[in-house]
Order: sequence, then C-alpha cells, then structure tokens
Amino acid sequence: MPNIGPMELVIVLVIALVVLGPKRLPDAGKAVGKGMREFKESLSGRSDDDDVDTSHIPTATHAE
Repeated sequence: MPNIGPMELVIVLVIALVVLGPKRLPDAGKAVGKGMREFKESLSGRSDDDDVDTSHIPTATHAE
C-alpha cells in the first residue's frame, strides 16, 4: 500500500477545491463520509435498525 504523506493530502485537497469550488466542497465531504459509513456498516452486517428495541411492541395474533 502506498504511503500518503501530508504533502499528497494537501495536493488532493487543492485539486478538490479547484474542481468543486468552495461552496460544494463541504457537501462533497459529507457525502463521502456518509458513503464510507454506510459501506462499513454493510460489511459488518450492522445497521441502525439493529439498535431499535422492539420488545415493547405487541405482536398481532390471529385467532380465527
């Protein structure tokens, strides 16, 4: 795996700033972060639905 130093990160950020502009750069960062979070959750098999406690919800019984 290649080593990425601080100078390379600065170059990538400057290129992103030039391409996207200062107004769209924060939105792009949020989108990348959200995508990485969803990707990690899909790999681990965990989702936000797993944290919800549904034990207090009554189940419907059909006695016909």
